[in-house]
Amino acid sequence: MHRRRRTALVLSAAIAAAAPLLTACGSEAHPGAAAVVGGQRITVAQLEDRVNEVRRAQRAAVPDESQYQQVLASTSSLTRDTLHNMVLDRVLHRAAQDEGVTVSRKELQQMRTGLEQQAGGAKVLETTWLQRYGVAPDRLDDNLRIQLEAQKLAQKLGTDTSAPAFWKVMSAASAELRIDLNPRYGTWNVEKSSRVDAKTPWVREITASGTPQQTA
Repeated sequence: MHRRRRTALVLSAAIAAAAPLLTACGSEAHPGAAAVVGGQRITVAQLEDRVNEVRRAQRAAVPDESQYQQVLASTSSLTRDTLHNMVLDRVLHRAAQDEGVTVSRKELQQMRTGLEQQAGGAKVLETTWLQRYGVAPDRLDDNLRIQLEAQKLAQKLGTDTSAPAFWKVMSAASAELRIDLNPRYGTWNVEKSSRVDAKTPWVREITASGTPQQTA
């Protein structure tokens, strides 16, 4: 498997487009909630904890104060992007469940091992995911599991993650979960399964050479 092309999807933010919206009731209906997904709250405290994990990892990786300030400036939307990813992870997991897609521990380990080989070691892979995608080292396995679910879901649908067939399934899962986003973090686009103000590509591919490629 290590010789085959491996693809890692990184769910960051979908391309914004006009579409039906599920507008958040936010803090008035759900005090202390950053979002409610499928009736389950993502609390502001949980969101802050996740953001702090990334900030601590960034601080450890960049001890120079001036460079760290540059990192902060370049990731100023980290809180919103982190919430977006937390919600999108749940949408994708529901879509995968609806289609009978599962990921085994062995498959996850194979994916991670392959990516570590490409990157040049476990620490390099962790640093890469932190710098490029805002994923803290302790969350890497969770992130890769979601990416593998997306990959397997697309394969089962006979398509890829940029195709309408894939997004139709994601949209259905998004609607099922009745996502309620706190207004301070934006509103949720059901059709695109993204925060309405999100503007960056949602998927990147990492080829066998380790070079990230943006996919429109």
